[in-house]
Amino acid sequence: MNYIDPATGATYPLGTPRWCADSGGYVNLASAPGLKRAAIDSSRYSVWRYAKALLVDARDAVTLGEGWTPLLAGEWKGIPVVYKLEFMMPTGSFKDRGMTVMVTYLRQHGISSMLEDSSGNAGASLSAYAAAAGMRCRILVPETASYPKIAQIAAGGADVVTIRGSRQDVADAALRMSREIFYASHNWQPFFAEGTKTLAYELWEQLQFRAPDNVVVPLGYGSNVLGCDRGFAELKRNGEIARIPRLFGVQAANCAPYYAAFKAGAEQLVPTEVKPTVAEGIASSRPTRVREVLRAVRDSGGEIVAVSEDEIVTALAALAKKGLYVEPTSAAAAAGLTRLIERGAIRDGESTVLVLTGSGLKASEKIGELLELEARDQ
Repeated sequence: MNYIDPATGATYPLGTPRWCADSGGYVNLASAPGLKRAAIDSSRYSVWRYAKALLVDARDAVTLGEGWTPLLAGEWKGIPVVYKLEFMMPTGSFKDRGMTVMVTYLRQHGISSMLEDSSGNAGASLSAYAAAAGMRCRILVPETASYPKIAQIAAGGADVVTIRGSRQDVADAALRMSREIFYASHNWQPFFAEGTKTLAYELWEQLQFRAPDNVVVPLGYGSNVLGCDRGFAELKRNGEIARIPRLFGVQAANCAPYYAAFKAGAEQLVPTEVKPTVAEGIASSRPTRVREVLRAVRDSGGEIVAVSEDEIVTALAALAKKGLYVEPTSAAAAAGLTRLIERGAIRDGESTVLVLTGSGLKASEKIGELLELEARDQ
């Protein structure tokens, strides 16, 4: 197996960790063999249940018990859905699914210090897994990131550096700093998506070894779309499923570069206005693997939708009333599902998964403001 530069076709051995190609572009992993159901390690209830499908040595895994999150049956706007509760991970977000695999790979190949940029969740996850692995890390975050996320990052022992400006400004600062410390960006290092592909395996197994018809996820950089595409493709090649589910990515209309490119029929980013959004976890104006994410969505028969700030807040409140306390980024996916149901793109009688990616406990102050919550004196 090798790293592959999709721009030039150049390959690089996996024995030497890298986050980019010599050309400066990102690298991907070659197709992996995946597994059949008989190869599942039923003694483990974590990502590592699917160890034989992962391109790392599971005998030395850096794990906090991530994965095997609940799949909750319910309804949304009058049709049956199942909620995948990814916010019930060790650090409160789906990022743990990719981080356990990425950090395991990097430690196995001699990396001891790592750099990451994050709006909060990825940084909190890397900080935790670096601590578990005995590795050092530096996390760059926007100065506007929610304090609970910054506190969580710092509590794990990471060196936290706040950067003035947008989420993209933070990413640009990390690229400059990558000359002095290994850039373990979950958006550039493809072993992160190697971990998020286990979402597809879990959904398949939890749905009685069937693929759902639809998977709806929040879309920022696209690691859940890429992970689902990779994981379901492996299952299809192994004859475990007949088809890949339709993949639906949901963006905040205030920051929707993928949506603009999808609507334009383009394979790369097109000019689009960017404004602040309450869905800070998907506020990415220049994502990395644009071509791959657009291809995955289109090839699956899915689409990318964009939702307004008001729609996000409405969905946030509706989820909370169901007992699902998630951050606004997760609520964006629910708002997108509302749109898709109202248009008839997703219908009753189909198997639909709504992926809820981050815990509301990370953004309680903001949620209180958005929902105008206050206690009553007695």
